[in-house]
This record gives sequence, C-alpha cells and structure tokens, in this order.
Amino acid sequence: MKALLLLPLFLLLHGRSQPDQLNLAKANPPEKNPGKELFDSEELLEIKLTGNVRDAFADRSEKPKYFPFSVYYQAEGAEQKVPVRVKTRGHFRKSKATCNYPPLLLNFTNKDQAPSSLFYNRDKVKLVMPCRSDEYVVKEYLVYKMYNLITPRSFKARLTKVSFDDSLRKKITGPFYAILLEEEESMAKRNKMTQVEPKMLRPHQAETEPFLTMAMFQYMIGNTDWSTQYRQNIKFLVSHPNDLPVTVPYDFDHAGIVNAPYARPAEELLMSSVTQRRYRGYCMTDLKPFEPIIAKFNKLKDEFYKLFTSCAYLDAKEISKAIKYLDDFYETINNPKKFERDFSYPCDKDGTGNIVIRGLREGDD
Repeated sequence: MKALLLLPLFLLLHGRSQPDQLNLAKANPPEKNPGKELFDSEELLEIKLTGNVRDAFADRSEKPKYFPFSVYYQAEGAEQKVPVRVKTRGHFRKSKATCNYPPLLLNFTNKDQAPSSLFYNRDKVKLVMPCRSDEYVVKEYLVYKMYNLITPRSFKARLTKVSFDDSLRKKITGPFYAILLEEEESMAKRNKMTQVEPKMLRPHQAETEPFLTMAMFQYMIGNTDWSTQYRQNIKFLVSHPNDLPVTVPYDFDHAGIVNAPYARPAEELLMSSVTQRRYRGYCMTDLKPFEPIIAKFNKLKDEFYKLFTSCAYLDAKEISKAIKYLDDFYETINNPKKFERDFSYPCDKDGTGNIVIRGLREGDD
C-alpha cells in the first residue's frame, strides 16, 4: 500500500508559489521534421519487440539497465524495423508481486531511423503493459482519451497490440493490448509550454480552473491516487516562469472506472473500494467556480460515452459497467444537494479530505 501523510489543513489553503520555488525544466529544442506522427492516429498499432525479453523483464531493480531491442511494425505494405533500447520503469506496477509484466521505457534515437519512421523524433516513450489482464489496459487508454476531450494539456495515448520475441530463447510472448504514452517534453511543446518541477506545491498554488477541472475529472473516473504536494501522478506546465502551474494528470490504473483487480484505495481514506468516489480537491466554501466546469462536462457527455460504446476492444459487460459508472457521476453533478455534499467534503474537519498521498510515483523512470 502506498504511504500517505496527513498535512494540517492550513498548509493546503495558504501561500502562493514564487518563481524561485520552481525548477524550470530544460527548454525544449526546436522542432524537427517529425515524419508520421505516432499519436495522431486512432488506429490500433500492432508492434513486435525483439530482444532479450526474459532478462529485460526480470530486471525490476531500482536502477534497471537498458537492453538492445528492435521494434517491428507494418507501414506502406512492408515491415519496418527500428532499433530501440528497452528497460523497465515505474514502481508499483514494476513489482513482480503486483504485475506479470512490468511497464517499459522505449528509448529511440533519430540516427537509427529514417525521418519517415513512425518513431522518428521520439525519445523516451512509455509503454504501459497489462498487469493482470489487458482489458484494464484498454479502459485506462479510454480514460486518457476522455481527458484529451477536455483539454489539449493532456497526454496523448496510442492503443497498441504488442508481442515480444525473445531472440535468445526463440519464445513469443503475447500479443496483448498495451498503451504508448506521449513524452512529457512533447506534450509540453505541443502546448507551447514548459514543464516545471516544484519541490512542494499546495493545491492553491496551481492555476485554479485547470486544477478544478482536473480534480472533477479525477472524481468522475473515481481516482484518488494523486496529489499536487508530492507530484503524485501529476505533471506541471507553465507558459512563463512567473505563471502558476497547470496540472496535468496521468496514470489512471487505480481509477474506479478501470477497477483493476489489484487496485485498492489507501486505508487512511476510509473507502470501501476504488469504485467509491471521493473528491480530493481543496476546501471551497463557494462552489460557483465549478458551474462552467459542470457545463463543460455536460457538453462532453455524449463524447465521453461514445468512447466506450464504440470501443471494439471491450466486451458488452465492461462497456455497460463503464456507462453506469458515468451515469452515477452525471446524476451527482447535476443534483445540487449531492454535488454540494460531495464537493464540500474537503471542508469537513472530521473527514479524510485533507490526507495527502505521498506514495510511489508510478510514472517515474
């Protein structure tokens, strides 16, 4: 279970970030000709990774090493081959006790491929692997697509069917569904912004509207596994050094709408399961700032639902469960009493609305 820290409420409600409190990430280099864009297509991408699969998967240490691989895919009627270095990444899902397959990092270089390559101008691309069953990967992919509908300041994702060919042992693993995730630098550059890494950022120190939108989205999908204070499954962007950071969420496998078999809410939250929703924003005595956000979510409702109802990679039972879960969300935000009850929860001094998750940052490399 991930470690948690209970912080006094006043620490969450006061203070604004100063420029010298933020470590500005290195400026992005000028854009090169990217060739075909990996994340612009909605089509399922089929790839094969060939290399020392067993040893690469077995290296789940704190500092895993890279292994030389080749990635194969079909383009223009022919098989394409691109050299790549592969290593395990993450923390929680990297554990053998949690997942059969560890998350991977794919490290590409332009000198090893032609400009027309699908992976040209890509650097370190995360590959989200199935933990117990790949249906949960598909649902997590759809969560990324939901947030893409809300804002371009979000990570693009590409659903992938991947197989592994152990070149030393002549053994094939897969195929199964996985997710390729856009690099942080690429996402920032696409939005003409820069990534920042605050040492400790209280919720009020983030830009208000994007934070409230993100917090409502986390409530919508039933995700409590995040915090701004410890950069838990959150990235931060700014357009200028003196701006308040914009919050960008990622890593949704503990969300209730995904309902992965290993996912459990933190014990300190006093929740029965991850399918129980808990709003984890900050205390607001006036909830009017949510009105345009609710309107936006209502406007996007049909598009959210269509992501699931039109998905060819989920069975009818899983689609039905997702739709019901979204129905419950919309019933709450459009019922003034229920909305006030749930979104005022951080103001309850006797509740668990101010517990801050400090635990394992799944997306770290």
